[in-house]
Amino acid sequence: MSEDLQPPWSFYGRETELAALAELLAARRFFFLRVGGRRRIGKTTLVLHALRQSGRQRIAYIHIPDADPAGVVLGAREHLRMSGVAETDFTDLFTLASALGRLIREGYVVVLDEYQAFARKALYAFNSALQFQVDSLRAPGALPTEGGLILLGSIQTEMEALLSGYRAPLFGRTTAVLQLDHLAPSVTAGILARHGHLDGPRLLFFWNLLQGIPKYWRDAYEVGALALEPREALARMFFSGTAPLAADGAGWLLEELRGRYDPLLRYLAAHPDAPRADIAAHIEGTAGHTSAQVGAWLAALEERFQLVERVRPAFASPKARDGRYRITDNFLVAWLGALADPVAFMGLRDLPSLLDQVMPRLATLEGHALEHLAAALMHERSRRGVGDFPLSTPVRGWWDRKGAEIDLVAVDEVGGRLRVGSCKRHPERLVADLSRFDRHVERLLELNPELRRYGLERVAIAPALDERQRAACAAAGYLALDLDDLTRGLL
Repeated sequence: MSEDLQPPWSFYGRETELAALAELLAARRFFFLRVGGRRRIGKTTLVLHALRQSGRQRIAYIHIPDADPAGVVLGAREHLRMSGVAETDFTDLFTLASALGRLIREGYVVVLDEYQAFARKALYAFNSALQFQVDSLRAPGALPTEGGLILLGSIQTEMEALLSGYRAPLFGRTTAVLQLDHLAPSVTAGILARHGHLDGPRLLFFWNLLQGIPKYWRDAYEVGALALEPREALARMFFSGTAPLAADGAGWLLEELRGRYDPLLRYLAAHPDAPRADIAAHIEGTAGHTSAQVGAWLAALEERFQLVERVRPAFASPKARDGRYRITDNFLVAWLGALADPVAFMGLRDLPSLLDQVMPRLATLEGHALEHLAAALMHERSRRGVGDFPLSTPVRGWWDRKGAEIDLVAVDEVGGRLRVGSCKRHPERLVADLSRFDRHVERLLELNPELRRYGLERVAIAPALDERQRAACAAAGYLALDLDDLTRGLL
């Protein structure tokens, strides 16, 4: 598709969240809403889009800077002036809170972005001042108002501490909560179809990099990458003079994580689904940290930043110890596992040689991403009633200590079916591996004999499959599925 003929960018997905916000804003009474989610997930865009759709005219938006109290007050004054607020004579955090309470009483919707900044000791007093205003607005004798308060924040545990901890000043005050996750994979497929062209390998390539982060898809659109083939798309997104995603990759580590946890994250990017013992041994051998320190790092990345998750094999007890750790964010995996070092050499090495380094690394990561994309599409198909396999359990992987490995396991209790799946980025390798995969399925049934009551359905999944490869899968007793099959009916 020619860049000159590109259709304009639009607002994609979030139908459920938009409907909830529309209902909240249409009620025309005081509300206190918290919106959470990882950085770049689209919190601000969603809220402002919903406010525009609502027809509300009185909107006061403030982005909270990473600054001292004087800097926060100065920034708030400027943002309120830009929002059309005439009176901005507050001088400290307490009078700022009073000014926001006055605006809400006048019918303004006040939006405080990056609210987690108020977890810092120097700014924490603002929470008590804001609590006083919220309690006054919610008091039985308070005058009715059409105004409301919306707090946006990207670091989950700090927002929880400010709003959900029972000792927090604002505990129990929110009237509504929205927690944003990635865009559904069908939405990203629709973006690719509208602004480029959609097929299985291209969907996997872009999803491996951008996953469901609206800002990243918009950045790729802005530089015309969605209509290009992979090498040129990478050059536009990460290696050009205006490469937006290269700056964001560095920002993850410098701004949000401030350079901490780098050895652990780099190891997980290169070794997805690593057990804790392997992680601890690597970090101890390279960085000199003890197992206890690695445990603290994993806890921070899992609980505070939600960048790492611990996964257990399907059918395992929640207390099972044989878990594995993975980075939850495709972009961060691709950045650390394939892109960060080559991008650092821009200007020192020619672009073709840098891309020659990146492409095979990304291909390896796409093999792991395919499992997650296929599982996400199966979940979406079940949730929307598309296809013939309604899920009774989440789609998960299974493994044992003897090396058996099954990429996808799911149960349809209503139909009495157990689905097991093998995923391979290369179709020929998928076909060649099916006999080995059969042995892993037998191992699953041997260790979990209660599963034999289900009808067994074996599926073979690749980004794209031709008729010959489908016939070979069928001859081996497998249902052949590619990403076109899994997105069919969802767009």
